[in-house]
Amino acid sequence: MIRHHDFRYAGMTLRSTVHIPEGLTGTRWPTVLFVHGFTSNRLELPNFVAMSRLLEAHGIASVRFDLSGHGESDGDFFDVTITGEIAETRAVLQTVRTFDFVDHDRIGLVGMSMGGVVAGIVAAEEPGISALCLWSPAAVAPFEIGSGYLKGRRLAPEIAEKGYVDTDGHRMSLALVEDIAGLDVYGRSSAYAGPVHILHGDKDDIGPIEYVRRYLDHYDGNAHLEIVEGADHAWGSVPHRTTLHQSTLRFFREHLT
Repeated sequence: MIRHHDFRYAGMTLRSTVHIPEGLTGTRWPTVLFVHGFTSNRLELPNFVAMSRLLEAHGIASVRFDLSGHGESDGDFFDVTITGEIAETRAVLQTVRTFDFVDHDRIGLVGMSMGGVVAGIVAAEEPGISALCLWSPAAVAPFEIGSGYLKGRRLAPEIAEKGYVDTDGHRMSLALVEDIAGLDVYGRSSAYAGPVHILHGDKDDIGPIEYVRRYLDHYDGNAHLEIVEGADHAWGSVPHRTTLHQSTLRFFREHLT
């Protein structure tokens, strides 16, 4: 069953899609919350849609929401910060726990790209997450942006000229640049003690593997990195997408059901 839910946060509406398995009324299901990537939305190319349907078919509910300034949610991308996205995700998670179909003792997180960075931090700072799965986490972002570049482009001249960086048709503010540059990705994620499954392609030209491997140095033996040969950042082929989904399903079936 698919339905929609509007979350309220800081005067804004954050719109979402909810997938609930078929079953007896009153059943509480293990539930996964999805966090999409930078400039993306709750469809996520459409990896999140297919993954939600797959989870639903195996008795796991899910919630996919648009962060503010993205997709159908309120807000302007110019006002986005990663600090704000972490706060929004925590607020959504707290509300999800109150849903009558959710088993609040069996909640997982999936984060894609920059959403993986957000999900990793939320899992460490919001209690009660049973399992964490990161897809192509963009842990490189603070290091790249902190050096003054984004995808090979110098940031300072564009900000000086326009007052923003044009990022895939979105206005990236100086506040967002500074927020990402100052983000302690690994330090803020490392406190999470539950199971972590990281999936990354060896042809990812957005997030170099060496930055993803560093997660393993900060977790306390509870994380596993699966490197998929030939996969790019967006998991843009049928075989790679299938591998991504099936591996994620196995992980959540093991730790949530």
